[in-house]
Amino acid sequence: MFAERLKAALEAAGYEARPSVLEREFNLRYWGKPITFQAVRRWLRGDSIPSQDKLQVLARWLLVDPHHLRYGGSSAYNVSEPPANWDMSSTNEERQLLSLYRGLPAAQRKVMRDIMETFAKAHPPVNDRND
Repeated sequence: MFAERLKAALEAAGYEARPSVLEREFNLRYWGKPITFQAVRRWLRGDSIPSQDKLQVLARWLLVDPHHLRYGGSSAYNVSEPPANWDMSSTNEERQLLSLYRGLPAAQRKVMRDIMETFAKAHPPVNDRND
């Protein structure tokens, strides 16, 4: 049943439930030794369940409850928002961008997240908000 919950969480987050996709996306977020294609294939087939540290990364990435991901049960899709690390006072431009983002289909939101993450990695945070 873990495999089915993992596939559902991937699809709900806008990802294809394929080993190559899971391997690539997981390894981008996990700071330990990279997992192999064979390992994620075993997860998706239900042959194995990831260790707790890997399960936590999966749950945080896919915005699902780690307990539900591992065990199932009534907490299905208790989606939790990642902790906010921005100033709560936002500009009109930021609110407009957020509104546009929320209006996109899941697949396009994923593309936009990937673009933003790429820019964030390439350019360090700037303290001046008037750039």
